[in-house]
Amino acid sequence: MWKLKFSKSNEDEWIMQSVNNHIGRQFWEFDPHLGTKEERAQVEQVHKEFNKNRFKYKHSSDLLMRLQFEREKGLKTKLSKIEIQSEQDINEEVVRNTLKRALRSYSALQADDGFWPADYGGPLFLLPGLVIGLSVTGVLNVVLTPEHQSEMRRYLFNHQNEDGGWGLHIEGSSTMFCTALNYVTLRLLGEDIDGGEGAIQKARTWILHHGGVTYIPSWGKLWLSVLGVYEWSGMKPIPPETWLFPYFLPFHPGSAN
Repeated sequence: MWKLKFSKSNEDEWIMQSVNNHIGRQFWEFDPHLGTKEERAQVEQVHKEFNKNRFKYKHSSDLLMRLQFEREKGLKTKLSKIEIQSEQDINEEVVRNTLKRALRSYSALQADDGFWPADYGGPLFLLPGLVIGLSVTGVLNVVLTPEHQSEMRRYLFNHQNEDGGWGLHIEGSSTMFCTALNYVTLRLLGEDIDGGEGAIQKARTWILHHGGVTYIPSWGKLWLSVLGVYEWSGMKPIPPETWLFPYFLPFHPGSAN
């Protein structure tokens, strides 16, 4: 089971290589022995519910973190709502109770050292760079444990669009840029060519039906060249001044998505 951990000044040597001991730093650690049978079942149910509703609710809402804080603090982050039928129902007691519920909810989500941890998720063009970089340097399986790789695959599958592609972010329509890179990322993370219960094939079909991977914009070509599956000669140098042009121009470096 996963546990969200926070930095401490005496936790280990490398964390202390910071002027503030990395106050506010958070990371997920996998412990195969963590949690009761009931708690693990609850986490698995959260996974299933998110996957089931992934096309309707795109964000995880930090549910795993909320479940952990509920256990550790004994506070419920999901509190019953106060039904307001009309303005006449609003009185001092209702306002006081609402403020208490809000304060209690935010207190439950606050870490012991004072900050509020949160998931940095949404962009779908960052993870491929990490995975490709680790792969070409030969340390993919050293840096990323099997559990981390499994969760990365889960994340990408959960945010794959219904048409088989991926957008620039979890709410975006499919682009060649992120579809090609995330397809490659899943393969590097050990997914079979026909894996993902058909998801890999859907992604490949999307790429082929939209002209093939050579239609990926320059930033994507760069990562594929780093990986060695696209010739460097196919890269076109881009003068930095072109980024100052209006985005709608077809020769703007970011307009090829």
